[in-house]
Amino acid sequence: MTGATHSHGHSHGIADIEKNGRILGLVALLIGSFMIAEFIGGLLSGSLALLADAGHMLSDFASLTLAWYAFRLSRRKPTARMTYGADRMQILVAFGNTMLMVFLCVWIVSEAVQRIIEPGAILSEMMLVIAAIGLVVNILALVIISRANRDNLNVRGARLHVMGDLLGSLAAITAAGIIMETGWTVADPLLSLVIVAIILRNAWPVMKDSAHILLEGSPVHLSRQDVGDDLTRHIDDVVDIHHVHFWSITQARTMATLHARVRGSAVPHDVIVRIKERLHDGYGIEHATVEIEFDHCADGDRP
Repeated sequence: MTGATHSHGHSHGIADIEKNGRILGLVALLIGSFMIAEFIGGLLSGSLALLADAGHMLSDFASLTLAWYAFRLSRRKPTARMTYGADRMQILVAFGNTMLMVFLCVWIVSEAVQRIIEPGAILSEMMLVIAAIGLVVNILALVIISRANRDNLNVRGARLHVMGDLLGSLAAITAAGIIMETGWTVADPLLSLVIVAIILRNAWPVMKDSAHILLEGSPVHLSRQDVGDDLTRHIDDVVDIHHVHFWSITQARTMATLHARVRGSAVPHDVIVRIKERLHDGYGIEHATVEIEFDHCADGDRP
């Protein structure tokens, strides 16, 4: 005899999603407004650090806008074709944002190498003024985005872009100061390379975590063996737990499927309810599909 049932989670944190969306929308507007001024200033001053930061801000504006839109999409209810809704769009955008950062860093490195080989004239005073304004704008953006949920991958990806902008402004200020004092224009591309290294170091965890979710990887805090042993130990009538699978829609929405072999005297519905409660309360699993078996597993040895 075999029985199966499904559990659907409670609220998906709609209020949290709306708050995150509003914050990212405001930051996108702030970044986009300054981006144009910095790009023009970079062209006029000849500063690669400013142009790199303006290019970074352009990618940030696009990325933050996409992140804002992803939160709006995630509010949509599940449909017949999108049975889990559009929550995963947040993860897709987080991954896309970090990939965009990588491509931007490649461009900055290419430009920096050329500037090191053939240094050009730089208007350091204009560069310093624009970079200082950019620093104020980026600090304000960072303060605003810090009010959002920092555990959300979409927010983490967006915050990474803002941090990169802030570091870019600091690099431009430092480079402008060095050039004004010494006339050494190579400081501009060299500091751009330092910022690239910092950006890539911060981008890697977001890229890795979002890719893991997109590939249906098991959440790091869940172990098949540990969960199976726990259910067998704490729930009466459960003889064996197997064919266990964990995955996430977002960091906040963990799913599971498993087979439970039970004793002949067990009441399937009661066992299923207890398994779901244990998974939800002990492991934060929002949705679980549990198949009850009395004899041999219909799926055999398949994983």
